[in-house]
Amino acid sequence: MMNVDKLYDNAARNGVVCLGLDTSAAYIPEGFLAGFNTVGEAVFEFNRKIIDATCDAVACYKVQIAYYEAMGLEGLAAYSKTLKYIKSAGQLAIADVKRGDIKETAAMYAKAHYSGDFEADFVTLNPYMGMDTLEPFEPYFAEGKGCFALVRTSNAGARDIQYLSADGGRRVYEIVGEKLKALGEKHMGARGYSAVGAVVGATNAEEGATLREKLSTTFFLIPGFGAQGGRGADAAVYLRDNNGGTVNSSRAVLTRWKKHEDGAARFDSYARAEVLDMREQIVVTSY
Repeated sequence: MMNVDKLYDNAARNGVVCLGLDTSAAYIPEGFLAGFNTVGEAVFEFNRKIIDATCDAVACYKVQIAYYEAMGLEGLAAYSKTLKYIKSAGQLAIADVKRGDIKETAAMYAKAHYSGDFEADFVTLNPYMGMDTLEPFEPYFAEGKGCFALVRTSNAGARDIQYLSADGGRRVYEIVGEKLKALGEKHMGARGYSAVGAVVGATNAEEGATLREKLSTTFFLIPGFGAQGGRGADAAVYLRDNNGGTVNSSRAVLTRWKKHEDGAARFDSYARAEVLDMREQIVVTSY
């Protein structure tokens, strides 16, 4: 079974939340952090407890590699162990690496993140250097792997390039989305979605229904919820029949414990509570 089919099934069973393990030492209770020899060890054990508390309530996990790279080798060890633990828990992992480079280099990125120590089920890609940067990832789609390529992101600077007018007055992000959909038609799963997904920010919801209609066979990774200003109703616009996308939240889940007096001792329980609250906030509307 293709991973995009598994993701669809997870979203149908567990809800559409993608829990982002963008884990900073600042998110970890001091007492918990002090119990380990290295920050890397503490980060992994923190992640492990979060995963144990939430794996039946999320569609997948997204692990942002930058937080781990910033810790050096011990951070990369924590990154690898986190990916392996997600797999052992029967869940899916998105490696948030946003790669995008010429073919030979991209082939090495594909090997690095679809196999070996950093193996994940999906990777995030940046196609704005050209569609040929995605080609080295395609052979892995036949093995079930998938990707989420940037289309229209949630940051304010997205308008600098993604919103420029191009052929026939279409915006650049619309053209990128069309090209990704065309590529994805060669790699369709059994649930009606392709292995080639798209990153579409939960902000600017007025455009969401149009994107959902045009990219009908593209599974969405939807960042921008919560801390970045996206609301539940905004995210729901990008869904279809309560599925077809997964809505990411990171900081709000990992730091929910800070709002409670007993939070340090129950950070994993409060992470689960945030996930469940988030599921309720996403107003599920069919399009």
